[in-house]
Amino acid sequence: MNNPDSMLQTLVKSPLYQAYEKAFGDATGLPLTLRSPHAWEVAHARNHHKNPFCTFMAKQSRTCAACLRVQQELSENAQTEPYTTTCFAGLCDSAVPVRLGDQILGFLQTGQVMLRKPSEAQFNRLEEQLNEWKIPHATEELRAAWLQSPVMNKKGYDAALGLVKVFAEHLSIASNQLAIRAENTEPPAIKRARVFIQEHLGERLSLSMVAGALHMSTFYFCKMFRKSTGLNFTDFVARERIERAKNLLLNQNLRVSEIAYEIGFQSLTHFNRIFRRIVGRTPTEFRGRNVTG
Repeated sequence: MNNPDSMLQTLVKSPLYQAYEKAFGDATGLPLTLRSPHAWEVAHARNHHKNPFCTFMAKQSRTCAACLRVQQELSENAQTEPYTTTCFAGLCDSAVPVRLGDQILGFLQTGQVMLRKPSEAQFNRLEEQLNEWKIPHATEELRAAWLQSPVMNKKGYDAALGLVKVFAEHLSIASNQLAIRAENTEPPAIKRARVFIQEHLGERLSLSMVAGALHMSTFYFCKMFRKSTGLNFTDFVARERIERAKNLLLNQNLRVSEIAYEIGFQSLTHFNRIFRRIVGRTPTEFRGRNVTG
């Protein structure tokens, strides 16, 4: 299977996605972005239908941080189904997971929309919050940008979100086809490398160790591995270890520390940091969400 981030970029550049993103935006007036679960950046920054008010907020560090917290909340809660949240300014954002098997490739995100007509009282509360955060702004310009936000009733927004969900399913099918194609075209040496890595995940794996097992120079193997997987060796091994950890965490009889050392991490702190970076939550939080009883 190809590297998820590389596959996501392939989907983003595909005619299928490009055509749907444009059609969705033209039909609803809302932005649509396919983003990586690991990309912490302001949503829809390059989308033609982005909300002018949100663009203004993204330029201020305090409000930008609030927007990124919305991103994090969406990533944590849209693991299996669409999830919608409301930001401090009263705008709704939603994310729909795009999956390849049991793995999340990314999220289709839309929103920056109000579900009811804005009122003067709402704007006054918003301005109070910005003043409390010491965010510099010109009141009339801010009000004009805020009032330009698209407004949809809940029924209409739910329908738009339903279209995004259907499209996410199409992208999941397309990603599966890409994965099969990648498996069939992958160099035999890289296939052997994957098997070797899986068999030695619990050990101190190194680039030179795997290259030696394949009777290849470290330089040539490094170049071929990066080209085939889209990841450097260290990141690839880390992701493979985290995937195995996710399965082991479903066994409540295993302590998190035991799992960390079993899959090759030398410290629990390092394991927790890498797990959170890749999955978006700590191992304990992941176990709590996926293990019942």
